[in-house]
Parts: sequence; C-alpha cells; structure tokens
Amino acid sequence: RKQVHGGEVEFRNEQFEYLAALKDEYLAAGLPVISMDTKKKEHLGNLYRDGRLFTTDDIEVYDHDFVSLTEGVLIPHGLYDVARNVGHINLGLSHDTSEFACDSLGWWWQRSLRYHYPGAACMLLLCDAGGSNDARHWIFKEDLQKLSDHLGLGITVAHYPPYCSRYNPADHRLFPHVTRALQGVIFRSVDLVTRMIRNTRTSTGLSVTAHIMRKFYATKRKATQLFLDTMPVIFSDFLPQWNYTVVPSELSGSY
Repeated sequence: RKQVHGGEVEFRNEQFEYLAALKDEYLAAGLPVISMDTKKKEHLGNLYRDGRLFTTDDIEVYDHDFVSLTEGVLIPHGLYDVARNVGHINLGLSHDTSEFACDSLGWWWQRSLRYHYPGAACMLLLCDAGGSNDARHWIFKEDLQKLSDHLGLGITVAHYPPYCSRYNPADHRLFPHVTRALQGVIFRSVDLVTRMIRNTRTSTGLSVTAHIMRKFYATKRKATQLFLDTMPVIFSDFLPQWNYTVVPSELSGSY
C-alpha cells in the first residue's frame, strides 16, 4: 500500500492480484481479454524522426519541428487481444477522448473480434487509470454504456493503478513493436503510417492491423445528468473505483 496525494490510499498489490485472477477467469472461459491504451501523439509532415531506415534515396526533412510545419496529428489508439497475441491500432485524426476510445474498441469488435469470439456475452477490458479511459471520469463510463448497448455485450473494466501503465499488456506487448516498425519513417501521410503499422511482426507471432478513424471528436464533454441519476454501472465490491461492469440496458436487471 502506498500513500499518495490527497490522502488517497492505493491498494496496488491487491489490484494486481485481482487483475491476474480476472484474466485467468476470462481466459479459461474462452472470453476475450482486451487491453487498451493510447500511444504518444505524432505529427504528420516532413519532420525528422529518430531511427534508421534503409533506403536508396536521400531523405530531406525540415530542421525544426514547429507546429506550423505540421500537416495534422495522429493519435494511435492501441488494442491488444491477450489470448490471441493480436494487436490493432486505430489512428485518430482529431482528439483523444473517451468517445474515441470507445469507438475504437467498437470498431475492432465489429470488424474482427466478434468473429473470433462467437457467442461471447462479455469481455474483460484492461485500461490505465488516466487518459481517455480515466477511471475517475463519468463520461468514460457513459460512453462505455452506450457501446455496451450498441454491441449487446457486457464489458467488465479493470484499471491498472496510477503510475503502473507499463504493466498494461498493450503497453509492453504491442507498442514497442509498432514503434520499431516505424523507426525512421517520415510521417508524410496517414496512409503511409497505416501501411507501416501493418508490417509489424515478431518472432513470437504478434500481428497488427491498422485503421484510420476520420471522425471529429469534441473535447470537454460531460456525463449527462440522466446517466448520473440512474447510474446503471455495476461497481465491484472490491476497489470499485477501478473495477466495474457495464451491461446492455435491457439486461441490467439480471445482474
């Protein structure tokens, strides 16, 4: 246990033990265990990037990385299927919001995951405690509820404690390999970045797909009063600030 700012006590070890038990339970039942995280924002344009790149042509880039020289922003939202060792990156062109994170998960479920987990009624979602999937923000829970209603799927969420994001599977099993595939590549277009991400491979069998999400996402959204008043989220008895479940509205009475 560790005392942190504001007098809040974090039960880090207990949460890690709970996470491990949850993962084992879902994996043993053949249910999806999905890790999500957002990689560092990147700028599009003829800007220098670290790394070596084998090419027969000289590459000339700007000698400064002023924002005025960029042609847009890339927000890589990563999703990792723990059981299948498969990753997916959705490239956002707007803002890293909870709506973007939930749309990203929904897109991958509809296009891929549901075919690998036919008949699954629920999934386990592993998240960091901050960012677009902040454990303290009600808007993330409301957007997850909308996603659950849309997919007809229960979503059990377990957050890693603050400052422990490196233990999130997407953070150490997916992002380092995507970074390696992109080293030295000049991000002149989002289509180029997408193609390079799809080249990510490892000797242990990791494969990665990628998709561009062109939707605009508004910032500073707040949870609706109706959601706050009804609060359909089912909070765990154990560390409810980090562990909870959203279920389709028509099934909420059966949980």
